[in-house]
Amino acid sequence: MSRTVDALQGALAAEHAAVYGYGTVGARLDGGDRETARIVMNAHRARRDELAAYISARGARPVAAAAAYRLPVRVASPQTAAQLAAVLEDRVLGAYLGLAGVDEPELRRYAALAMQEAAGRAVAWRRAAGGSSTVGAFPGLPPDALYPRR
Repeated sequence: MSRTVDALQGALAAEHAAVYGYGTVGARLDGGDRETARIVMNAHRARRDELAAYISARGARPVAAAAAYRLPVRVASPQTAAQLAAVLEDRVLGAYLGLAGVDEPELRRYAALAMQEAAGRAVAWRRAAGGSSTVGAFPGLPPDALYPRR
């Protein structure tokens, strides 16, 4: 597979996980937060479908969603549901980071927009969970990527 297809597949896998996770998030929320979760889940579905189309257009088979995912946050309340949503967005953002480095300008723009959206949603969900909405200077990059290796 090409580097571009690999990056697309990575972003697609993250979108599959986000769609799954938002089903759990929405089940623990009510009112406006539940509606927000539904809207965001639909946005992830749309991105998932777009990524699958990009992959198919390159002659590759899109990676399938898993039957189930191990969620990184145990959801037992609206607060933990919002925490899970923030983590899902962080993971989506990280997956698009790989796509932002491909050779095709159209895909780099697509990835940059997806990263901006995910970063904004992560901040909002952290705020909804009662946590800090502060984000690092380079969201999506692992901390060891920010410092020179010795």
